[in-house]
Amino acid sequence: MLTRKQSDLLQFIERHLADHGIAPSFEEMKEAVNLQSKSGIHRLINGLEERGFIRRLPHRARALEVIRPQENQKPLLSNAINSQMIDIPIMGRIAAGTPIEALSGHGEYLPMPSGFVGKDDNVYALEVAGDSMVDAGILDGDTVLIRHGNTAQNGDIVVALVDDFEVTLKYLHHRADKVTLEPANRQYEPRILDAGRVKVQGRLVGLIRRY
Repeated sequence: MLTRKQSDLLQFIERHLADHGIAPSFEEMKEAVNLQSKSGIHRLINGLEERGFIRRLPHRARALEVIRPQENQKPLLSNAINSQMIDIPIMGRIAAGTPIEALSGHGEYLPMPSGFVGKDDNVYALEVAGDSMVDAGILDGDTVLIRHGNTAQNGDIVVALVDDFEVTLKYLHHRADKVTLEPANRQYEPRILDAGRVKVQGRLVGLIRRY
């Protein structure tokens, strides 16, 4: 089962090998699948190799061998399920001093069944830094899935931008003209701020943990 980006890259590698007799460079692959970083290409190549579509030949530069062509791909379950895989952009880490907008453009994606987050392209992923939400089951190093939007209900866990400068993941509570950003860890105090200082950047819709 391949994501759209993996499928696009595999087809490009096949065509390049057929036309030139050598695998494309990382720069050529970045341009072909519209990624911004080499780390994104590394991730896609690793995924194709793990799934048995390509093989890297040792001690040779630009040495890739296609061992399972795209046209011979067989879906693991069904074409319907295979077509429901989507690529969720990984925007970076939730870190103080870095607005969400500045974290875009990494060119890396997280393949995910669309049923996990719904069939829309308005979801992005962030890596959690810190332990302020541990009592909500959100640990340092987890990946959270955020549905982009500027509104939320009381009690939602949101990505909040404070003073157009600091980004944080917290429970959100409105009261009159104040906003409370509440952690899920007794070691941290809630922050009560003027509503105009806080902008909602999205709300939590999923979490992924690697063991």
